Amino acid sequence: MCNIIKPNPKLYVMDNGRMQMDKNWMIAMHNPATIDNPNAPTEFVEFPVYTVLIDHPAGKILFDTACNPNSMGPEGRWTETTQKMFPISMSEECYLHNRLEELNVRPEDIKYVVASHLHLDHAGCLELFTNATIIVHEDELNGTLQSYARNQKEGAYIWSDIDAWIKNNLQWRTVKRGEDNLELAEGIKVLNFGSGHAWGMIGLHINMPETGGIILASDAIYTAESFGPPIKPPGIIYDSLGYANSVEKIRRLAQETNSQVWFGHDPDQFKTFRKSTEGYYE
Repeated sequence: MCNIIKPNPKLYVMDNGRMQMDKNWMIAMHNPATIDNPNAPTEFVEFPVYTVLIDHPAGKILFDTACNPNSMGPEGRWTETTQKMFPISMSEECYLHNRLEELNVRPEDIKYVVASHLHLDHAGCLELFTNATIIVHEDELNGTLQSYARNQKEGAYIWSDIDAWIKNNLQWRTVKRGEDNLELAEGIKVLNFGSGHAWGMIGLHINMPETGGIILASDAIYTAESFGPPIKPPGIIYDSLGYANSVEKIRRLAQETNSQVWFGHDPDQFKTFRKSTEGYYE
């Protein structure tokens, strides 16, 4: 009998543009005013938005879906206030469907979409993946659907995006509060970070034959500065205690499994990544 050699999974980092916002959203109270400096300046910072495609023998897995191409401008999905607070700049090549097309992948080829959470810069293109199982934290989906039902138009959950998910009849698989380390495919587990930055955050732990362990933390940890120690929570936060717990959980898991932690929006770390236009990790 000959042994069938399975191909190694390949991991692609896709660049989906740049977003800007007040640094206080990213690192809360990063430059507080004092009696000596009563008008401490705020800072408008730029950071990457990216998604990760894992081409696995068991099926293609997409982590996050970036911003919708139709987010900005007078006809855009985002409100004028949101556009001014969190402007995104994306060339057409940065649109998620175009990044996938560069890799000869169509949205219908994706088996699983892991939605770390449902904010505007992570779930903007979910509507494309009508063939996939969309994996999301149960509390996150519940909270997001409530914001839709209450007709809330401002903030990080985009009413028009949610409307498109509902109309496209997406197939959801929710991760419940007590569930963790769910095996998605060989070497790939869904991590339950719980509440923190959002109502319910999930990530991935990936073991690659050559690259080793990678934890996709998404916005459970924005940047290396957030990670610390000391932990620096963001200004966009739902549960501050939950946030600290999830960061320490990731730190512990990274040490135990000798894994890299890939942050949600770290410009310096992102520069070091091999992008999908340059190659892949395996």
